[in-house]
Amino acid sequence: MHIAVCVKQVPDPEAAFSMLKVDEQAKKVVPAPGLPLVMSPFDEQAMEAALRIRESMGEAKITAVSVGPDSARNILKHALAMGADEALLVKDALLEDAGSEATALALVRAIGHLGAVDLVLTGRQAADWDAGVVGCGIGELLRVPVVTFARKVEVRGETVCVERVLADGFETIEADLPAVVTVSNELGAARKPNLRETMRAARKPLAVKSAADIGLAASDIEAVSALRVRERLYVPVKSGQCEIIEGADEAAQAARLAQRLREARLI
Repeated sequence: MHIAVCVKQVPDPEAAFSMLKVDEQAKKVVPAPGLPLVMSPFDEQAMEAALRIRESMGEAKITAVSVGPDSARNILKHALAMGADEALLVKDALLEDAGSEATALALVRAIGHLGAVDLVLTGRQAADWDAGVVGCGIGELLRVPVVTFARKVEVRGETVCVERVLADGFETIEADLPAVVTVSNELGAARKPNLRETMRAARKPLAVKSAADIGLAASDIEAVSALRVRERLYVPVKSGQCEIIEGADEAAQAARLAQRLREARLI
């Protein structure tokens, strides 16, 4: 059993919102200097799901895969410290500011260089853009089943059994392997690396490949990136009005309030 876990480096979700600025002209989010970068929490839970599968099976190989700059080595080292066996970083200027479609394509090409992979796990969405597109995009490109919003993942022979989260409950789905599963926060808290595993992680293999190394050309990235165009990126303006309801006494104020609500068609 070989499990690939896709992880992403994101600004720390616990950081103050003031540390992020929106450049409307460039249509980009500009982080403040010194903003901590961490593994997306949903991806941590995907890694936790992989570790639980390995524990239940007794044996499985886990590879953490990421697309990002050189600083993304840190989140891959974190994945190795959690218990992954090896890691692969795809780093290339062509993939800077890559959208969901280009990221999914790069991850698929990277996974293809890992040999036979039985199961791909991702977070339900990234904690920065919250798009939730990459996991499904990987499944589409690999032409394998995709099961989303998993709170429990088990491998039974040649199938994966997933208990997934619905708006009003849960459902259980089985799919043939290979497959892609996106993991939700309902899985539970991810384990924290201990000192022993952190020290062992330094000796585990962490490969770095370029886009060319995984067979990805600039034309490929341009083609998938053209599928979606960012028209505008901005912080919405919030405004509010306050009206003081006056009256001779509380009853008069209540009557006036009811009248205003009717005029506004709220009651």
